[in-house]
Amino acid sequence: MKELSRKLQQELSEPGYDKGILSQLHSGPLLMINSRKRNGLILFKRFYAEFAGPGAAVGSFFDRDCQGVIPVGDLSLIEPETEEERQKAYLIRRQWIRLTQQLTDNPNPAQRAQMILTQFENYFDAETVAKLPDEAFALMVGVLPQTIRLLRPETDED
Repeated sequence: MKELSRKLQQELSEPGYDKGILSQLHSGPLLMINSRKRNGLILFKRFYAEFAGPGAAVGSFFDRDCQGVIPVGDLSLIEPETEEERQKAYLIRRQWIRLTQQLTDNPNPAQRAQMILTQFENYFDAETVAKLPDEAFALMVGVLPQTIRLLRPETDED
C-alpha cells in the first residue's frame, strides 16, 4: 500500500472527485470545512486516509502530502478570518483525528470497520455513505477493503 491503489486512483480521477480541491489544498492558504453544514473531506495520505469534518482546518502545511481527496456531503470550504478562528480550526482538526484514532484502537478489524461505517451512517445519509469507496474507509481504520465490503448493508445494486 505504498501508493494509492490503481482502482482508487481511477475513482479519484472520475467526474465528481474534484482535482481542483487537491491543488487548492497543496498551494492555497489555510482553509476550514464550513461548520454550518454536514460536509467534510476524506484526505488520502501515503499510507492512510483521514476525515476532516465540519470546522476542521485543511490545506496549508497540514495537507501538502495529500495524494487525493473525496468531498463528502455538500462540501463548503471557507477561509478563517481571524487568528482565533484558525486556532479553533486546528483544534477541531485534531478532534476529528482523535475520533478516528479511538476507532483504530480496537484490535478487532471487523469491529473497526463496523464502527467507521456506523459513524458515517449516523452523520451522513445512507446514500452519501454508499457512494464512498470501500478503500477510503479501509485506509481510515487500517483494515482491508474487503472487510468494509463485507460489512456494508446490502443494496439493490449488488
